[in-house]
Amino acid sequence: MTAQSHQQMDNDDKSLMDFEPSSGNSRELRNALGRFGTGVTIVTAAKNGVPYGITVNSFASVSLDPALVLWSPAKASKRFDLFESTEHYAIHVLDQEQTDLASLFARQADNFDHCSWHWSDNGVPVIENTVTRFECERICSHDGGDHAIVIGKVSRVVSTGGDPLMFVGGQFGRFVSAT
Repeated sequence: MTAQSHQQMDNDDKSLMDFEPSSGNSRELRNALGRFGTGVTIVTAAKNGVPYGITVNSFASVSLDPALVLWSPAKASKRFDLFESTEHYAIHVLDQEQTDLASLFARQADNFDHCSWHWSDNGVPVIENTVTRFECERICSHDGGDHAIVIGKVSRVVSTGGDPLMFVGGQFGRFVSAT
């Protein structure tokens, strides 16, 4: 970075972060990663006929052919074992009006009384009225440090449209086009 670009950042009231990630500065790394805006999803699954959900923003497409997606549950989560090993699950892209639902499932797994949902053909609880839903079969899971990387084959997509809920800088928000 040149001296001129340092000065530009100062004039725009932006702080420069320059560090090597380590266990001693995980908060700084989290803040830097938080500058990348993501969508917000809820992943749902079931165990012994009981529905569970978890709010996730670590979701990405992997492949179009075959249709593969990934998501990354935290190993420290009390729900980790359930979600990392489940064979069938659904990933729901939330609408910008579903902030409360995202917050509920971030805190605990059994908030299905607060939303409309039904069982899929594969025995997965699916939340209604989301922007898009990907019903998946778990293909594999990989170690990803303090998270697992779960890859699933998409067996069904339901997309109703709408505007997705976004997450950036530790806050929920909405997408606004730059044009």
